[in-house]
Amino acid sequence: MHVIFIAPGYPAEMPHFVRGLASQGATVLGVSDVPVDQLPELAKRHLADYLHVPSLQDEDDVVRRVAAWSADRAIARVICMWEPGVVLAAKLRVALQVPGQSVEAAMRFRDKDLMKQHIVAAGIRAARHARAATAQEVRDAVAQVGFPAIIKPIAGAGSMDTFRVADAAELEAALAQLTHVPEVQVEEFITGEEFTFDTICIDGRIVYYNIGYYRPNPLLARSHEWISPQTLCLRDPDAPELAGGRALGEAVLKAMEFGTGFTHMEWFLTASGEAVFGEIAARPPGAHTVDLMNFVSDIDLFTGYAEAELFGTFSLQVERKYNTANIFKRAEGQGRITRIEGLAGLMQRHGAHVVHLDLLPIGAPRRDWKLTLLSDGYVVVRHPDWNTTKQIADDFGTDLRLYAS
Repeated sequence: MHVIFIAPGYPAEMPHFVRGLASQGATVLGVSDVPVDQLPELAKRHLADYLHVPSLQDEDDVVRRVAAWSADRAIARVICMWEPGVVLAAKLRVALQVPGQSVEAAMRFRDKDLMKQHIVAAGIRAARHARAATAQEVRDAVAQVGFPAIIKPIAGAGSMDTFRVADAAELEAALAQLTHVPEVQVEEFITGEEFTFDTICIDGRIVYYNIGYYRPNPLLARSHEWISPQTLCLRDPDAPELAGGRALGEAVLKAMEFGTGFTHMEWFLTASGEAVFGEIAARPPGAHTVDLMNFVSDIDLFTGYAEAELFGTFSLQVERKYNTANIFKRAEGQGRITRIEGLAGLMQRHGAHVVHLDLLPIGAPRRDWKLTLLSDGYVVVRHPDWNTTKQIADDFGTDLRLYAS
């Protein structure tokens, strides 16, 4: 079974999906715009062939090159788990006549305004919204939805280039920083805790689901460098207080007519207990959240997804044993990492609950915390008790410190 995999080396989880597909018997053919020698070793080891294209953004050119390159092979699937490439994958499916998400469906997932229109038309609660391509259109849209408002790219991913504006002055400041974004979505600001609903589906049927939690919400975390953001996955996604979010997620997947694959939805739980739709992507969650989901149950969702994609079955036995948390660390100062403090004491107190540790080494240059949630490293912890998991995560958030100069 020949499978084309777009961008097999990035983001960081992609090589594991390549491994998962290969482990299920697929012949994985990679396509990307980086030289093959720059791919992660895990991806190279599990790729049967690789096509280096000039730019993945030139979709028509990629379609022509891939069609010629794969002409003598029967392609069974075209897969892209990276947000900017989902429409390209759909166009390749059309050109190669293989099953999977259509271009129209992919656009509903990529274009946040089309997405919201579809969701609202299905009677699902979502924030009031409008699209805008000029500064004046943004001002008009904010006047329509009211302050406070959220402004974000129509086809964005994560919370990059996303702004909360509470008054006219903040609106003008945001506009000055969005001149490089051709089109934006303006939304009503929803006050509430932010959760995820992540699934693996087969022909529209949910065979695996996860509810995650952001501490604090991503917009706040991207606004203050001193914060150590956390992503958590819950041992009990069926808790009564989360029932509205799970029902919301099921309704959204039905409204979006999603078929087979991974999805990642974000939603808000308001103080009144109302679940409000945020957005959904036809891909897995990023920032090593699939690893968190694996650590909840000691399973391998990379192979579980591959089985669902290739064969329409899901045989993983899911026993939810732990709550998990990923704590992302940002160094203090600029330049290169000079020292790490607090780790020894934390490992003495909580080492039994640490399942992964990946901090930049001494001498490594700092990463730009505004461009990557991974920042200067992260720690993954788990515990059966929810409150204990949060306390351990908070201890790493406050007591583990990286310094740069």
